[in-house]
Amino acid sequence: MDSNNNTINSKPARYLITAALPYANGLKHIGHLAGAYLPADIYVRYLKAQKRDVAFVCGSDEHGTAIPIQAMKEGTTAQAIIDKYHPIIEQNFKDLGIAFDIYHRTSSPLHHETAQEFFTVLNNNGDLEVKESEQYYDEATATFLADRYIKGTCPVCANPNAYGDQCEKCGSSLSPEMLINPVSTLSGNAPIKKSTKHWYLPLNRHEDFLRQWILEDHKNDWRTSVVGQCKSWIDGGLQPRAVTRDLDWGIHLPLTDSTKSVDRQQLAVSQTDAAGKVLYVWFDAPIGYISATKQWAINNEKDWMPYWYAPDTKLVHFIGKDNIVFHCIIFPVMLKLHGNILPTNVPANEFMNLEGDKMSTSRGWSIEIEDYINGWIKKDNGGDSMADVLRYYLTQIAPESKDSEFTWKGFQDASNNELSNIFGNFVNRTFVMMHKHCSGKVPPFHNDIIDDADKQLIADIKEAAIKVESLLEAYKFRDALFEVIDLARKGNKYMQDKEPWIVAKKETIDGQLSEAGKKRIDNCMHLCLQLTANLAILIHPFLPFTAAKLCKIMKVVDKILEWENAGRLDLLKVGYSLREPQLLFRKIENEEIEAQLAKLKASTEKKVEEAKTTIEQPVVANEPAPIAAEIVFDDFAKIDLRVGTIVAAEKVPKADKLLKLSVDLGFETRTIVSGIALHFTPEEIVGKQVTIVANLAPRKMRGIDSNGMILMAEDSTGKLHFINPETAITNGAGVK
Repeated sequence: MDSNNNTINSKPARYLITAALPYANGLKHIGHLAGAYLPADIYVRYLKAQKRDVAFVCGSDEHGTAIPIQAMKEGTTAQAIIDKYHPIIEQNFKDLGIAFDIYHRTSSPLHHETAQEFFTVLNNNGDLEVKESEQYYDEATATFLADRYIKGTCPVCANPNAYGDQCEKCGSSLSPEMLINPVSTLSGNAPIKKSTKHWYLPLNRHEDFLRQWILEDHKNDWRTSVVGQCKSWIDGGLQPRAVTRDLDWGIHLPLTDSTKSVDRQQLAVSQTDAAGKVLYVWFDAPIGYISATKQWAINNEKDWMPYWYAPDTKLVHFIGKDNIVFHCIIFPVMLKLHGNILPTNVPANEFMNLEGDKMSTSRGWSIEIEDYINGWIKKDNGGDSMADVLRYYLTQIAPESKDSEFTWKGFQDASNNELSNIFGNFVNRTFVMMHKHCSGKVPPFHNDIIDDADKQLIADIKEAAIKVESLLEAYKFRDALFEVIDLARKGNKYMQDKEPWIVAKKETIDGQLSEAGKKRIDNCMHLCLQLTANLAILIHPFLPFTAAKLCKIMKVVDKILEWENAGRLDLLKVGYSLREPQLLFRKIENEEIEAQLAKLKASTEKKVEEAKTTIEQPVVANEPAPIAAEIVFDDFAKIDLRVGTIVAAEKVPKADKLLKLSVDLGFETRTIVSGIALHFTPEEIVGKQVTIVANLAPRKMRGIDSNGMILMAEDSTGKLHFINPETAITNGAGVK
């Protein structure tokens, strides 16, 4: 079947939804959840409510250097590490309502077999190249060193403990050759260069295909950030990428069968060539989607092949932006060469920061999913609602188009002011009033007294169902959730305008409610109950535990949650008895938030102290970082540097690293939030002249709009210094 004929506009016969395989080398944090798994789950729950044929696959990525490195840290084996973290991660997802159809493992025999077959097809078809190159080698341990087995001084920030692929201090992507004074993490010795043979995927052969497929065919239906990142890579010129590496841990190359007499072109890899080599994790991991689909099909007695070969299958990858290149450029080339379908969409999310800084497990600046579950769900009465509170807030601030920020105060506000005061309040008031004025039963609707407010609410319910569906189909989950809450908001206003409690009081004479009053109350409560049923349907993809709770108090089965029921006004039958009201969400107290902030502070301080006890290479003070990549004058000319004076400074509440500065630029005073609180007190910097980037796009930090960036210099000890004029000059003066 032609993988390029994957239909986009026609209705798919089936859906294959994947979420990025998480490394089984440690606990995952809420940034991971917001990036790939929660949006994927929302989309799948919607599709299943639509009665679509869907397979939702994921699993642990259990190869690559991160696994044996973690094993060394914990003094155990790589197998023990994946056996430890795989079930924890799987259970964490379940506790937060992420409902995979299968959560597989790349260590499974089925995956090894699938990945080896994939490699063999590409190799036998001449789609791979074999090259010899020099790579770092540790003579003491007789080991070729993967990027993560090499440490040295970062050429960008002078961090002495940067890895061969990335500096975890400044976040720069690196290669081993870029490190200053590289050493092997296995022996501590300086490595040598040694020749080795590897297989490569020649991406350069496929630039024309990728340019047409991504930059033309999908330029309008894929997210701008996804297309933009792909364009940057393609325009920069694609290079062959190694498919194999020298490691013990991973999927070993498929060997030839020496007992069979076959043409050399049909052989896999000779035993000599394959010795000590495994498939590179970037090659084997995405094939995990295929092996997971196979295992799911086996478990459910289905045929897996249509999900990967039929052109009327819609394949969607949910990932974070750090995986865009792998899922939009590299894996599609692999799929095309192997004869599989290509992804219809890759709705990658940006990153989610935490309290004004990038999330980092190594620095203790993160909220681990396991920690949230233990602290908010398992210890809380009605803990499932706290799972939904996290799902709600992460969706509300989803980094769909740009980086977003999680704050504990924002978490509290979202729960108390929206889930409790709007959604939960509407449902609770509806059931309280229904039991008080309608004997706990669904009252009839009287068409003879219908008014404009009734008609408007009916229209709002129907319109919301259409809007939410359209937004979910377009992967705009944040906007779709807003529409659901907005419908509850409209329900609150409707009830407040109708005032059934006032009607009951005014229309009751001698203890008897008038017929006119009863009809008005009936209509109000009937529509509010039908709205509640619709809210259960619309909120289900986002808050599955809340939807289940609503079904329980309405005494209906979950079949009501099928999407064809959205917008209907006859979901609860007249005369049907309903249960007593039940609070859907509790209020989150200030003390709970303060405790979480204190815990976050303690965590990062602990990591700092641990780092101090680690034997590190000394920073060479007279060895500055090399110059960054060359730019042209036009690049520099885009930056508007101005001199300003700090006229006021204060600490940002509950943010240890942030100061809120007021900077006088002569023509205006700017508010700038700067992460310098660990280096300066507010008092010592008021009156200082500083240089700022004046035309930087505003960014909200801890709820404050920051309009600019202070330029700082960092010495070899990590201390920050202001870049200011030698003598005072007029505020607003340009820096040339």
